[in-house]
Amino acid sequence: MSTITSLSNLRPGSSGEVVSLQAWGLTRRRLLDLGLVPGTRVVALRRSPSGDPTAFFIRGATIALRREEGRQVLVRTV
Repeated sequence: MSTITSLSNLRPGSSGEVVSLQAWGLTRRRLLDLGLVPGTRVVALRRSPSGDPTAFFIRGATIALRREEGRQVLVRTV
């Protein structure tokens, strides 16, 4: 069963599919430029020892996002 959650809630090793972005302005543009568009599959790779940021595998690249940015991306767990 899949659920909708924010990207920051994905645990390392789990994956999800982007449903929507809740960000606006420059943050929205940056997230879109990183490939976080609806339908994109994202895999949480690892979290830093302090818990922030988290590394994600997005469209063939490893991207680190801070918790605040991840909260603005809604994903459907896969």
